[in-house]
Amino acid sequence: MSYDNDNIFAKILRGEAPAFKVHEDAQTLAFMDLMPQVPGHTLVIPKYPAQDLFDVDAATLGDTIQVVQTVGAAVKQAFQAPGIMIAQLSGAAAGQTVFHIHFHILPRFEGLEFKLHARQVEAAEVLAAHAERIRSCLAQGQAGKPADSGTPGP
Repeated sequence: MSYDNDNIFAKILRGEAPAFKVHEDAQTLAFMDLMPQVPGHTLVIPKYPAQDLFDVDAATLGDTIQVVQTVGAAVKQAFQAPGIMIAQLSGAAAGQTVFHIHFHILPRFEGLEFKLHARQVEAAEVLAAHAERIRSCLAQGQAGKPADSGTPGP
């Protein structure tokens, strides 16, 4: 299978489809999942057109996972989550439905069950509010950025 330039994430990257953006830089984009499994469900994608984990170069993957780490810390803070789950599905057999590599960031709480994925679109005002909460934590710079010394961030 080759990369499909008409997948929804490619359209979001080109500005042809809307997204509730959380973070954007030259290499990556983070935005709210329209059909979240839990409140705060955020996606991080590289801007590079790769369909899955095995179709992306190591440098792009490194840039993307650094953003996953930073945005994940902001999601954790914004939703006061005791845990964060990071998921990356490669291939239809693994459950991938959009064939542009992406990472799911899901706040986790004991006793909170996942909704089925790709079943129900969340209200726009809810997604906008969740995106704002995460952006606020990113702007504060307190989202647990890793220290260069290899020690945990504040």
